[in-house]
Amino acid sequence: MKTGAYMFMTDYSISPTALAMALEERGFESVWLPEHSHIPVSRRSPWPGGGDLPKMYYDTLDPFVSLAAMAAVTKNLKLATGICLVVQRDPIHLAKETASVDRVSDGRFLFGVGGGWNAEEMADHGTDFKTRFHLMRERIEAIKAIWTENKPEYHGDFVDFEPMMAWPKPVQDPHPPIIVGGGFPHGARRAIAYGQGWMPIGARFDVVETLPRFRQMAAEAERDPDEIEISVFGARTKPDALATYRDAGVSRIVFDLPSEPAEIVLPMLDDYAKLAGL
Repeated sequence: MKTGAYMFMTDYSISPTALAMALEERGFESVWLPEHSHIPVSRRSPWPGGGDLPKMYYDTLDPFVSLAAMAAVTKNLKLATGICLVVQRDPIHLAKETASVDRVSDGRFLFGVGGGWNAEEMADHGTDFKTRFHLMRERIEAIKAIWTENKPEYHGDFVDFEPMMAWPKPVQDPHPPIIVGGGFPHGARRAIAYGQGWMPIGARFDVVETLPRFRQMAAEAERDPDEIEISVFGARTKPDALATYRDAGVSRIVFDLPSEPAEIVLPMLDDYAKLAGL
């Protein structure tokens, strides 16, 4: 079972480069960076985690800038978005950004994607909350076309462009893995429909309990369940819980790190590494 960590990078947390080097030194497989472009002050959309929205949601650095910096100081660490808010980004620019990170990292990029929860944030980008998942699928399909075709074109309800030429192409063949975030059953269905992986948050429901139904859903959609990676975010930090994930066929656990300085984060990494047997 692979082991990763995720953090909202901020100007008061450990730096992206220091975190990346520390993860690689300890044998972690991947680092995952979430994003929010901004948080509208209205705060009408409730945070799915419950309670007040944590400060780092307002403060997070751009994930692609941070991942590029991380790529420069590591050799093996996988570099992932967790998640990229595709519905708030132009797909043509996003295709270039993701392919560029895959290039500068020599094929180490993982494209974690999601539709998001903050309706007011999306509205500022011109995105309708009710149709965001339709938009997300079209943008991901368009990005895949730009990644893999010499003269891609796309014609959908929300995304529409004539044949173009756009480079660079990703290093990974046919393209970086698309790992879809979300709960069960809706997020799971989207992962089966157009992803190479599913990324649930372990603290919000019993992932292990849902896996038999997830695999059945994949088979019914004529997907090989074993080819869809399961990456559990916010993994429970007890040895018996990790063993349960492993025995259930979870592909990757991703530990939560606070947006704190190195003196707080590094001892946590040591504890997580020991827990995971790295």
